[in-house]
Amino acid sequence: MKLYHILVLLVLFSTTSQAQNLENEQQLDSVIITSTRIDLPFKENSRTITVISQEDIKKSATTNVADLLQQVAGVDIRRRGTAGMQADLYIRGGGFDQTLLLIDGIKMDDAQTGHHTMNMALPMEVIERIEIIKGPAARIFGQNAFTGAINIVTKKNTENSVSLNAQAGSFGQLNGSVMVGSTLKNSSHIIQVSRITSDGYRYNTDYDNQNYFIKSSFNTSKTPIDLIASFQERKFGANGFYASPSAINQYEETQASLIGISSEIKKEKLTLKPKLYWKRNQDMYVFVRQDPSIYRNLHQTNKIGAAIDASYTSKIGVTGFGVDVAKVYLSSNNLGARNRFMTTMFLEHRFLLANNKLDITPGVAINYFSDFKFHAFPGLDIGYKINNDLKIYGNIGYTYRIPTYTDLFYSDPTTLGNEDLDPEEAIAEEIGIKYRNGNFNISFAAFNRDSKKLIDFVKENESDLWQATNIRDLNTQGIELNASYGFKLGDFKQAITTGYTFLEDDLKAVSSNFSRYSINSLKHHATASLQTQFIKNLSQSIIYKYAERTSGASYAVIDASVQYTIKNAFEISILANNIFNTEYTETNLVPMPKGNVLFGIKYHFK
Repeated sequence: MKLYHILVLLVLFSTTSQAQNLENEQQLDSVIITSTRIDLPFKENSRTITVISQEDIKKSATTNVADLLQQVAGVDIRRRGTAGMQADLYIRGGGFDQTLLLIDGIKMDDAQTGHHTMNMALPMEVIERIEIIKGPAARIFGQNAFTGAINIVTKKNTENSVSLNAQAGSFGQLNGSVMVGSTLKNSSHIIQVSRITSDGYRYNTDYDNQNYFIKSSFNTSKTPIDLIASFQERKFGANGFYASPSAINQYEETQASLIGISSEIKKEKLTLKPKLYWKRNQDMYVFVRQDPSIYRNLHQTNKIGAAIDASYTSKIGVTGFGVDVAKVYLSSNNLGARNRFMTTMFLEHRFLLANNKLDITPGVAINYFSDFKFHAFPGLDIGYKINNDLKIYGNIGYTYRIPTYTDLFYSDPTTLGNEDLDPEEAIAEEIGIKYRNGNFNISFAAFNRDSKKLIDFVKENESDLWQATNIRDLNTQGIELNASYGFKLGDFKQAITTGYTFLEDDLKAVSSNFSRYSINSLKHHATASLQTQFIKNLSQSIIYKYAERTSGASYAVIDASVQYTIKNAFEISILANNIFNTEYTETNLVPMPKGNVLFGIKYHFK
């Protein structure tokens, strides 16, 4: 990692930094992490958890979740193109199939491929906060939480309002959205519709993305019933996205939808959270956009599920338990007609000892898959509160990933799946310390993960087909440091956040001569954001991201934004990305765009 990048972080940290001010820090401490069975305030958890608040989202100089998550150290978003049109999600060096995305606690894993995970990322206008849980999470979430999980928590409407938003900028970008909120006597509702389009920043990278979102809460004065419905359609040119960079005419269309019903039933000591949901994903890929008959794939995946999470408080602590049942149906011209039944049962208990200073939470997840039978994955979290501000913690757990249908059955002129694959497995450990005192907080964590049976596409001879194989054993070690500070200059709030992750992979010997998925983690990942205000109604943000991969490739990107508010109704904004025209790629040698600007105006009235 180059010295001047470290100096940039030190200068930023010594002068000012994304964090909340004192009031916002206290609000964050009271946030309940809802993605776990045992609801705990943010400050009480014995894991590495990051919460991105509404205020953070507003000042992030981004327009989509993919770009937003890039500002979190240890989260590796590898984008193809702009506006989050296609992006893969990695945490702490894991693969794109090894991180679980949830929306309001509903699992968004896709049995076809993890490439579709970010298709379900919602428009940022409807997001209340994002919870990022790093480390082994199989005992909490089950399948796919190999390296961590991200839970998007949607807004609950509390006012009658209408918001209109329009943006225009580089590459022919045109974005527009309408959001309506309504609160009635015993119900509340949010409706959001948006569309984003662009001519593309280079040949065949144009896109047209439509989003529709509804959230309604009924019976709000008694036992609430929440309904969520989302539909997102993306159509985009995919120049060099998947095949070699010379494949410039690729094209893709995706549809991602979710319908979910949930509730929360509270008795004196018992809390029940039932959920019913239907998730659908459709993907059409065309190798030559101008002539789909040359090569075309069409996949449709439907997942129907029901889950109930529960917690019971007794004299010996809090017991969390639950069951998750789902059926997956796949229809594909390439992968065939497939279906899978899966059940996961969860059990954990949180003990409080030593005058409530010591918390110990053992737990286990037991899974059944119709095509992979039974697996059990235990884990343990331990935390010790030295005082009200300082806590040390550690956790250990087994984690796993079931092969996707692409791993098992995909076939094209150069690639062959493997029906005999085993699940990927790992044991992971973490120790950490965190300090929170008003407007200042700092945390440090060291982690280790020993992975077995990792799936790769390999071949012995250059002329052979790539074939999926349980070929890799990998040890991943690293450290993570985060710090934030908020203060005032006069009447105005200033804030800075910095984060740094170091990661080292030790790949065991691979017997095959050729490997498609070489390990290319973020060896050094540094982030910083500076949020300032010096004039009434005018605020600024500067975002710094540095990445150095295990291959040796490195780059630094700086984004910025300015917002001006008029009478709390009008907001004028300017977002500038990659302002110093850095040349870089994040995956598959797809060049990212140089400097670009987006102008916006938003009107909010009640």
